[in-house]
Amino acid sequence: MTKSAFIMDPIASINTKKDSTFAMMLEAQRRGHEIHYITQDDLFCQQGQAFAHTKTLALTDQVQDHHQFLKAQTVALGDMDFIFMRKDPPFDMEYVMDTYVLDLAKQQGARVINNPQALRDANEKFFTEAFPEVTPENIISRNSAHLKQAIDHLGEVIVKPMDGMGGHSIFKTSKNDKNLNVILETVTDNNRRTTMVQKFIPEISSGDKRILIVNGEAVPYALARIPSDSDFRGNLAKGGTGKGVPLSDRDWAIARLVGPRLKAMGIYFAGIDVIGDYLTEVNVTSPTCIRELDAEFGLNIAGDLFDALNGL
Repeated sequence: MTKSAFIMDPIASINTKKDSTFAMMLEAQRRGHEIHYITQDDLFCQQGQAFAHTKTLALTDQVQDHHQFLKAQTVALGDMDFIFMRKDPPFDMEYVMDTYVLDLAKQQGARVINNPQALRDANEKFFTEAFPEVTPENIISRNSAHLKQAIDHLGEVIVKPMDGMGGHSIFKTSKNDKNLNVILETVTDNNRRTTMVQKFIPEISSGDKRILIVNGEAVPYALARIPSDSDFRGNLAKGGTGKGVPLSDRDWAIARLVGPRLKAMGIYFAGIDVIGDYLTEVNVTSPTCIRELDAEFGLNIAGDLFDALNGL
């Protein structure tokens, strides 16, 4: 029997209508896999071998009572067929330590999605620097003076920490904003935390499009996350509204630029964010939007992912 392990946040707290990890687990169950649930605290290594305390479970595709634990055991991670690293950010040193455990699991026979080395290499905001031809003007620094100088040039900007998610601690500002100094002090933690300043893209009003990339190829529809009337951020966690849209010619061009690079790195499931004509983030840790796109367009994105993995 194929064994698929999922390292994730506590399963009891997920929203099954929107959780992409749940979609992957359901697909694994449909394919007859034995599903192992793992949290970060369950991982360990001993004498050069990767292990985890796991719980096998059965799933039901509903909002409440969506899982049942079957059995608890300790397993050698190398004995898993697939390990999906789906822990949400923050991407901190504990997350990095977990990728080292997953490096061992990979060496010992498991297929890890996404590649642990790639998770370390492809910071979700910094990795856009690999594609400067399709990204908005920006600067990355922990030095507030450098950032402020860039803002003088760029005009209206977005200021965001490099390790955030879901729109947390993102500011829209400009050189004339009397709050600019305190914004930079806050986000850089007084010049101790690396921060991105990115030129504001007015097309955010039409949505921040999440484009899913499976094995280097784009899903043909994106979820446009449209800001509410009271916020500039499109993040669904901040009140944005999701609307499925077909990819534009520009979306396809960006996806065809980024997708092969991701595949070559062993990033088999990713979500790139596009606003207007620009790539703004490359999400590789636990990108979402499978369930929304599946429901709106009759897709099976998790099924496409497993088909791709089985064909490698």
